[in-house]
Amino acid sequence: MNFWVSVKRRVKAVLAPLFFLGVTAFFGWNVTQGNHGLVANTERQALLRQVQVDNASAKAERDGWVRRVNGLQASHLDPDTLDERARAMLNLADPRDVVVQYAPKDKLF
Repeated sequence: MNFWVSVKRRVKAVLAPLFFLGVTAFFGWNVTQGNHGLVANTERQALLRQVQVDNASAKAERDGWVRRVNGLQASHLDPDTLDERARAMLNLADPRDVVVQYAPKDKLF
């Protein structure tokens, strides 16, 4: 009987530290590998940088289109933009222009 009391006492003495060690290991793993851990945070930061680059590119493209559209408005008609669009739509060229022909497989845009 004395043996089982000794074993029971040792198990109780080891049980609490093992429990807290397990809880600490669980939270330690989640800090590094969890959904909101260090690895996931690094991946989110890389994704954020890529999205910011894409956003800046889209804004630059949009600003270019806004300039072109503003050049064709009736209140402020830019002669160069009007001339460019008229030639493109009518498929005509000025006799003084130098025309460079591209093969059908060469894409301009």
